[in-house]
Amino acid sequence: MAEVKRHVVSADEDGMRLDRWFKVHFPQVTFAYLNKLTRTGQVRVGAGRCKTNTRLVQGQEIRVPPLAFDTRPADQPKGDVKPLSKEERRFFDSMIIHEDKDLYVLNKPSGFAVQGGTKTHRHLDGLLMGLAGEKGERPLLVHRLDRDTSGVIVVAKRRAVASALGKLFATRNIKKTYWAVVKGVPVPHQGRIDVALVKAKSEDGDRMRASRDGEEEDEQRAVTHYNVLDHAKVAAWMSLRPQTGRQHQLRAHMDHLGTPIYGDNKYNGDSDLPDGVENRLHLHARRLVFPHPRGGTVDVTAPLPEHMLATFKIFGFDPKRFDRDDE
Repeated sequence: MAEVKRHVVSADEDGMRLDRWFKVHFPQVTFAYLNKLTRTGQVRVGAGRCKTNTRLVQGQEIRVPPLAFDTRPADQPKGDVKPLSKEERRFFDSMIIHEDKDLYVLNKPSGFAVQGGTKTHRHLDGLLMGLAGEKGERPLLVHRLDRDTSGVIVVAKRRAVASALGKLFATRNIKKTYWAVVKGVPVPHQGRIDVALVKAKSEDGDRMRASRDGEEEDEQRAVTHYNVLDHAKVAAWMSLRPQTGRQHQLRAHMDHLGTPIYGDNKYNGDSDLPDGVENRLHLHARRLVFPHPRGGTVDVTAPLPEHMLATFKIFGFDPKRFDRDDE
């Protein structure tokens, strides 16, 4: 049986937020899951209740309860864990754009969920469970993408590798580049968005919005660097580089600029679409550069999905125009 774990905050973790500490030590824990654990008092700091944005102090004890993935059969696979079907294996293999003995780097399709939910039964995490039935240890997600965002996502083949990569992602020692097509053209064409975000309930689920006065306790700092690579009268091809990794950060920041991403049904991007532009999110995790845990650098670029290629053609954008150093 999984047991409660107790961790002591180290000197170099003094002042770190609890959610960032979890990203370092338990990269598989989503923000929503952590929020549930703190809200119900299962995670505690210094024997008291806490929030996801609680600042840690050296020497404090963090109580971590048994986590969902600690008790999944796929973590310690037995005979009843079904390996991937041939169709599932073909689908997984089709996403691989880099593989070595420690990790997979995948090009996730738009519309394919990373993790399951109440109405989501087909997802990447489920495929990883199936891989556990084949290989004896369940590969683990290192980070996440929204269901409708396509592109580069990293999966560790072992828990130790996931922990090492999770620390890299948490310390921002990662270079991420996203491509997007937005409604209108941002002015200026290049800049830095430093706008803190807070959760806001909406009819279609959680979304993020800019923080307002008095919401400092709940806000999450979010910073995005952007660059217009090309533009037409009603659209711009964007290069986006998030400095932080907040939920829906790029989508909320583009909406904040007044240029929401095409096809974004949460952030005002799904109305008045030009003829031929498919009503799907036009956001793609294009490139990821990070240090490999064994040394060297992983530098992977994911091809654009078909719906974005079609939109590029409509507006005359040439994805070959920029080599990777100019994105």
